[in-house]
Amino acid sequence: MKSRMSGFTLIELMIVVAIVAILAAIAYPSYEESVRKSRRTDAKAVLIEAAQWMERFYTSNLRYDQDINGALVTSAGQFPGSGLTMSPKGGPAFYNIGLQAVAQSSFTLRAVAVGAQSNDPCGNFTLTEAGVRNVTGSRPAAECWR
Repeated sequence: MKSRMSGFTLIELMIVVAIVAILAAIAYPSYEESVRKSRRTDAKAVLIEAAQWMERFYTSNLRYDQDINGALVTSAGQFPGSGLTMSPKGGPAFYNIGLQAVAQSSFTLRAVAVGAQSNDPCGNFTLTEAGVRNVTGSRPAAECWR
């Protein structure tokens, strides 16, 4: 009497490996896009928070570019000291947040993608005092800002 061996054949094992490889090839790009999207969301939140900081600054000083004592908003004690200069606020930065342009009655905030986020199709984000939102990447601004 022959005893029958149980287990997987090489063909069965190769089929399972092929199926896992196909699933990984489909899932990994979706995962990467999800991570990029969450980093974009954090950068947009920090940009909006920075715009709120600028509006409070304007309320106190009646201008965006300097305070009532003449200190520029870009000096160390002002905007750079607000804790709103990178996204995320802790850990490695994926966006650097700063003032691209500032005048007495207007400002433009900019989030510049760095590191692993630098090849994101949305590129860099901008936000003005009027709420105008834009991007520098290949995707439309409306798609990136949703």
